[in-house]
Amino acid sequence: MLKIDYQEHQLVFSNLLCDCGMKHAEPDLDVYIGSGIIPRVATYLGKRDLGKNVLLVTDNVVYPIAGKQVQQVLTDAGYQVELCLLEREGELIPDETALGEILLTMTNETEFLLAVGSGSLTDLTRYVAHVAGKPFAVVGTAPSMDGYTSVVAPLTFGNLKLNKPATYPKVLVCDLEIMAKAPYKMLLAGFGDVMGKYIAKADWILGSIVNQEPICPTCIELITRAVDGCIRNIDGIKQQTVEGVKGLIEGLILAGVTILIIGNTRPVASNEHGMAHYWEMMKLLAGEEPASHGLAVGVGTIYALKFYEFFFQQDFTKQSLDKAKASSLSKEEREAIILEKYGAKIGRAIIKGNPDDFISWEEQQRRFQAIVNNHELIKERLAFLPSADQMIEIYQKFGAPWKVQDLDISQELLYDGLAYAKDYRSRYTVFKSANELGILEELVQQTMDFFKGI
Repeated sequence: MLKIDYQEHQLVFSNLLCDCGMKHAEPDLDVYIGSGIIPRVATYLGKRDLGKNVLLVTDNVVYPIAGKQVQQVLTDAGYQVELCLLEREGELIPDETALGEILLTMTNETEFLLAVGSGSLTDLTRYVAHVAGKPFAVVGTAPSMDGYTSVVAPLTFGNLKLNKPATYPKVLVCDLEIMAKAPYKMLLAGFGDVMGKYIAKADWILGSIVNQEPICPTCIELITRAVDGCIRNIDGIKQQTVEGVKGLIEGLILAGVTILIIGNTRPVASNEHGMAHYWEMMKLLAGEEPASHGLAVGVGTIYALKFYEFFFQQDFTKQSLDKAKASSLSKEEREAIILEKYGAKIGRAIIKGNPDDFISWEEQQRRFQAIVNNHELIKERLAFLPSADQMIEIYQKFGAPWKVQDLDISQELLYDGLAYAKDYRSRYTVFKSANELGILEELVQQTMDFFKGI
């Protein structure tokens, strides 16, 4: 397991002991969480000896809130600060244009990069730092996502959502006074991102039962702790108190550390994220502005929970192998559907990026039998899942969006997300289980019908 302690404002990770057999990386970063700690940024960075020439990456929204102060603190401390200010009229998209701006602002003297912001800013900076072979640090400004400590950068290239290998920050500074003043929607996005861990955890365990997929108990413990901590702090998060925001950002950091430990997002992202990515890509293709990622993940979590409920209601012992075979697709048929539902460019990238995702009928039969034979074990191991109604009640208490209509997602886009987001990644999910049993379409329809009635 992983030991976690506080030493003043510093969150300290140590003694990673896990015998799950998976390759693990010991977290080697300094995390500081506290109120009014931005004036200490230079001191925190100095302990890591990253250099004195820094490229500060921020945008026109964050700069007056925190970027300017960080720039002044570093300048006063003797740092040579080069500013990369990503100016946008609307939302900053982490795309090839933004990456180019950061790269072109770097100089031969740049020793490390510093992101001041949250999601897109940190993802852009971590990827540039990784490609350039430079260390980087982060001053987080909103508890809006779990990627602060990630080693994966979700980026957009030609409307395609890509998850690129990257690096994690050597220093992460979270000033709770700044974070508590973040727009309420950003807190809702962070909360939705953490609630998505219910589905990620369930799908990972499901994959371990059906496909003997390796699973890490340390990561499971961390994401469980992250979710529980946020649930305990619901009132404080809603009121945007310092303590409530602290509980939320701690949950997001703990979830993100799992990505660092095993090098991928399996512990924290599954079909609820796939649905959010699908909706975002389709919105961008249509020239429309998508909802924030965390809000979409939160909504996707509600629908995935209800799908799980209908899945558990099935009598697995009466599933028809003939029905499963009738719904089985050839490789060519599957690829044609992906190209149709994702568009030619994105679809080709998905097919190329997941070469092993097509399974033969023989493999589908094996999975079919594994699900049927282990149906009681599956229900027992996934009994921790809350009901969709329980989660809706929590969202309503927050005033958070929980229906696709709240995000301007049509019924057609909802159906395609439920039915085809499973193809976005080569990652086992309950939607793939339903597909292998030959009942995906009917469970998708049941899920949609349920929400039409409320």
